[in-house]
Amino acid sequence: MSARLAGKTALVTGSTAGCGAAIARRFAREGAKVVVTGRSEERGRAIVAEIEAAGGVARFLAADLSIEEWAETLVAGTVEAFGGLDILVNNASPTELQRGPSRIDAPVTRLATADMESLWRGALYSYFWMCRYSLSAMIAGKRGGSVVNISSTVSIAGVEGADAYTAAKGAINATTRSMAVEYAPHGIRVNAILLGLIITSDVAERLIEDEEAGATLRERHLTRHGRPEDIAAAALFLASDEAAFITGSELRADGGVTINSRFPAARMHGRTAT
Repeated sequence: MSARLAGKTALVTGSTAGCGAAIARRFAREGAKVVVTGRSEERGRAIVAEIEAAGGVARFLAADLSIEEWAETLVAGTVEAFGGLDILVNNASPTELQRGPSRIDAPVTRLATADMESLWRGALYSYFWMCRYSLSAMIAGKRGGSVVNISSTVSIAGVEGADAYTAAKGAINATTRSMAVEYAPHGIRVNAILLGLIITSDVAERLIEDEEAGATLRERHLTRHGRPEDIAAAALFLASDEAAFITGSELRADGGVTINSRFPAARMHGRTAT
């Protein structure tokens, strides 16, 4: 690797699996000291061990980011462990509440306020809290920084039955822009990646392998379906000094789905893998 993040400290939320884990691994290979965090200590420590076995530097700090105090503690622990914070990747999101057996999202006419607030605590409030404490740490460190918010293409396309989740992702896009303006004087850049279909689970793999669903997905994509490593590459670019000219952007990492006029908008609610 080219050590594009040498000398930098990166905090990657939701990095015990999926895209977050891929980002943590890639950042470590590029020279960053990485804080891996999530609710599963077992998975988190396994990612750290993997990074260290490859010669990288990492530490696991447990956090439930649906609770504000955990966000504050997580950032403070990162600064204590590595002497500062240069990069925040806001990746954690309660996907189990957006799809699958634990799904609570729904059309607004059937969406209970308590369920909406529960989803927003993990999908939106956690982003605000992590930015609040991370940006404060970056300002105190006086060496600039980069925030990469992981959003979704559902924020720019209508999706049935996911009104709370799409609202959260749309808010993340909007505040990415406002924070980019607010914190530019401190040398801090803020960008977002809008994820399309990313194959991160056995369920998603089976969806791709299903003959009918797989054909539909292949037709929808102009390139191919996404992999966690694709998101890691995009996050690496935005976090690195190579993107010094870029802030307030919304990078679509979706295989061209949202611009593909040859195929009608997908209605994959409950089966998406972003």
